[in-house]
Amino acid sequence: MDEQEFLMRAPGIVFPGAEARPESAYRTAHDLLERRAPSQALEVLEAALEQEPANRGLRLLRAWAYLLRAQLVKASDELTLLVADDPSDAWAQHALGRAFERQSRHREALPHLRLAAAMSGDVEHELAVLRVERLAGDLG
Repeated sequence: MDEQEFLMRAPGIVFPGAEARPESAYRTAHDLLERRAPSQALEVLEAALEQEPANRGLRLLRAWAYLLRAQLVKASDELTLLVADDPSDAWAQHALGRAFERQSRHREALPHLRLAAAMSGDVEHELAVLRVERLAGDLG
């Protein structure tokens, strides 16, 4: 393994006590998730969420970690609550649709994917709608 590969795989650094402060936990967990280390991110997030269980940013990161770990029921449960609290969150809507899609719950996924696509105008979101419409047999 050369130095470039090592740098790309290096896990995030968690300083002692950093996960105890929600703002530090957010940055640390986000870094870990960017590096595709959801298990480590969940450890940091759970500690911070004990202090601030209603922290939306931390809960969104926890949902992302669940998605990366393919803990799809936990992800969809968390995202359902987050979407209920703020239906205008395009990321949460899309992530909930993707969680349902990955569970083959296509009809449940479609409203969330469609709303996310309409709110964001993101081509990837629009492609997700078309993919799930086909899977659901709902073209036209």
